[in-house]
Order: sequence, then structure tokens, then C-alpha cells
Amino acid sequence: MLHVLLHLDQTQDPVTSDQIGKMLNTNPSLVRRTMAGLREAGFVGATKGHGGGWVLAKNLDSISLAEVYAALGSPQLFAVGKSADAPTCLLEQAANRATSAALEAARETFQEKLGQVTVADLVRPHAQEIRQHQEKL
Repeated sequence: MLHVLLHLDQTQDPVTSDQIGKMLNTNPSLVRRTMAGLREAGFVGATKGHGGGWVLAKNLDSISLAEVYAALGSPQLFAVGKSADAPTCLLEQAANRATSAALEAARETFQEKLGQVTVADLVRPHAQEIRQHQEKL
């Protein structure tokens, strides 16, 4: 969804869920469900009807990657980790105890690092290249 926020910043016109779906090669209904979290966080707004769509509601300099991660529901970072498949299993309990502290520390570090970067920071190193590309369009 960072990709979507960056594109919304480059246009003045609303962008439909269908357009975003084509850009991301996914279903527009999935786009709407995912964008709902960004809307609830105040990052985007939506207008209905002819000419409607998604628009950026907040400057990208004021949106951290940690805030985007939270707005998307803080998805699980690791395939390994605390499991509840068989809560009475002693082996599962042992695995959960062994990995919990390390995974929590990694999650905290990850979120701290995300909090230090804004969405706008993602394109700054490539600003000249992006401008040149847009001039060709």
C-alpha cells in the first residue's frame, strides 16, 4: 500500500479502486478493504460517484511507515512464532516459550525503525529520476 500512497501523492485526481487493483494486479474489493484501514487512520479519503475515488488526505512527510503498518492491522512479521494450533501440547508450549522473547524484540526493533522513516522518505533518493520519468510521459 506504500506504492498506492506514493501514486496518490503524484496525482490531483481521485483514483478508483479498479485503477488501484489493476496497478497492484488484485481485486478492487480487496483494494477497498485494505484502503479502509488507511482511511480510518486519516491518510486517505474517498469520494463516491462519477469522478470519485481515493485521494491522499495527509502529507506523506507526516506519515511514518510504522503508522502505515499499524493502519494495515500490523500483519504478522514472521512465519515462525507463537502458535495456538495445539495449546495443550507441551512441545508447542516449549517452542512458544523459546521464540517469544526473540520475536518480540525483533518486532519492537522493526517498529522502531519504521517509525524513523516517512512515506515521503522512500522517494527522496530517487526524486530526480522520478521527475525525469514524469517529464517523458
